[in-house]
Amino acid sequence: MRTLSTLSTLSNGPVVPGAPGRLALRPLAGGMRLDGGFWGGYQALNAEVTIPHGMAMLEETGSLQNLRVAAGLAADEYAMPLFRDSDVYKVLEAIAWQRQHGGDQARERFFDEAVGLLRAAQRPDGYLNSYVQVAEGGKRFANPAMGHELYCAGHLMQAAVADLRSGGDPRGLAGVAGRFATLLTELLPGPLAGFVPGHPEIEMALVEFARATGRSGLVGTAADLVARRGRSTLHWPPRERPAGRTHYQDSFDPAYFCDDVPFERADAIRGHAVRAFYLLSGATDVYLENGNAALLRAALAQWDDLVAGKMYLTGGTGSRHKREAFGDAYELPSDRAYCETCAAIGSVMWNWRMLLATGEARFGALIERTLYNGFLAGLGLDGANFFYVNPLQTRSPARRQPWYQCACCPPNVMRLLASLGHYMATGTDTGVQIHQFAAGHLRAALPGAGALELELATGYPYSGELAVRVAAAPSGAAEVAIRVPDWAPDATAALNGRDLGVVPGDDGYLHVRREWAAGDDLVVSFPLAARTIRPSARIDAVRGCVAFERGPLVYCFEGVDLPGAGARADGLTGARVLSGARAAEVPGMSVSGHTVTALAVPGALGPAREPGWPYLDAVAPARIQVTGVELTAIPYYAWANREPGDMRVWIPER
Repeated sequence: MRTLSTLSTLSNGPVVPGAPGRLALRPLAGGMRLDGGFWGGYQALNAEVTIPHGMAMLEETGSLQNLRVAAGLAADEYAMPLFRDSDVYKVLEAIAWQRQHGGDQARERFFDEAVGLLRAAQRPDGYLNSYVQVAEGGKRFANPAMGHELYCAGHLMQAAVADLRSGGDPRGLAGVAGRFATLLTELLPGPLAGFVPGHPEIEMALVEFARATGRSGLVGTAADLVARRGRSTLHWPPRERPAGRTHYQDSFDPAYFCDDVPFERADAIRGHAVRAFYLLSGATDVYLENGNAALLRAALAQWDDLVAGKMYLTGGTGSRHKREAFGDAYELPSDRAYCETCAAIGSVMWNWRMLLATGEARFGALIERTLYNGFLAGLGLDGANFFYVNPLQTRSPARRQPWYQCACCPPNVMRLLASLGHYMATGTDTGVQIHQFAAGHLRAALPGAGALELELATGYPYSGELAVRVAAAPSGAAEVAIRVPDWAPDATAALNGRDLGVVPGDDGYLHVRREWAAGDDLVVSFPLAARTIRPSARIDAVRGCVAFERGPLVYCFEGVDLPGAGARADGLTGARVLSGARAAEVPGMSVSGHTVTALAVPGALGPAREPGWPYLDAVAPARIQVTGVELTAIPYYAWANREPGDMRVWIPER
């Protein structure tokens, strides 16, 4: 499974490492084409609703107008925030990835017009940032901590990579990005020798732009930027404050910027969650190109620290609203969970790189948890409303928004969904590895043996069966390896109707190696059953509570589903599940037209307010009147799509 000697057929996805000797797995050329099913449906929704919505919002909120003003084509005040350009770049990236699944005249016209606008706004030396050009009088790189100039430049380069790998004109968006990249190679070793960007993003973008264009020197630029961190140069407000300004809304220390410890020595994940994940992605990319093993060791240590006590059940991260940051180990309050949608996306990006580097199933498992829960909850079922923050409990109604002033999350959702097929499976010289389960088609070229083409069908995540049909077979033996989730150790496999009797290996995969023939049918079954989850006693915030999962889905309770919900003002305040209660499946429930398998859990409702003093002795609770009820739980990703109300993932157990 782990033999990988060549990248004879390059992928055209978001991550294409150029040094095969440091890869355990390689991305597939073309990725996986999603055809229907759960994720195919979301990708279609993205194309039909979400991306066009994003295009309209860029105009409505002033992001495109900012660029017109920078280009001298309009006169207007700058529409804040100062990193608005990045929203444009992410929507362009989404359009480019979506192009791989079929063109659309309206999207392509928007893309071409936006590229023309960027060309007009770009300065002759390659610099491009509408905020600096319009609002700061062209004063460049004056605010390393909060200026976001290289953050925006990174998103420009990633959009250019998507355009190149989707058949775009190398002289178009890639030309704009390339001129900015050239400027950085001139400035960073010289006038900006001490410059550390406050928001990582440029590091992984430089590496990928180098891979896509053959400009290998950009990898060294990215490596240098990673190496600059850890000298505590980043502070906000700056140590030397501008004359006349005495008040700052908030303050941020070097740890917030991941600038407190050199990356190679960092063994704890900390600071602003999105910044941390983007830096980890860039450092892992640099390792994959230059082989600096200290970078991988530090990334592995931070991954261990993350999953041991700084991640929510949903895969969401960031327990502190202040600074949008990781908290201490086991500091995981449900109602104060920040869990920014962008952080979930950053986690997926980083874990994909770690999967390619190591081949270890744990990274694919975390991608799955995050995709179905921490990420997908950020997008409404209608495709046009979003959450920036994804708590695990709300006491008051939460309403999704069509956009945000700080609109980093919605276009980030668009670009991940458009490129999602590239995160499903990988290849080696001897076969394919299926990490995520979706309906679609994939092709893996096996050196000297031809190609193995597979058609996948599944009702996942609501059905636990994955059917893999061989559409074309290579000469000789090849292996199909399928990740087995931790919750499904009893997974079984049958070939052409015959039980194979194979069990998952120590690496977490079912391995089937044979000489395949077109028409062979491999069926893997993952037993799905509702599971009751209990938290570590170290997590103070949810001690005495339980949560429920089924397959990869985390479930939640919404007040709207309580018996007599319309007459109750207290919602879930007095709800609890009965001790030892088992959840029963309720297939076919409709949530705003979206069919889900819900769970029914025996529970009880007490009064919203207990009379008198709220701290009771051991006898008093028996006098509180409770009513037995059946509580309904729905997948967490589907919450806040009906009447506004309260919600909770963790619920007290009585």
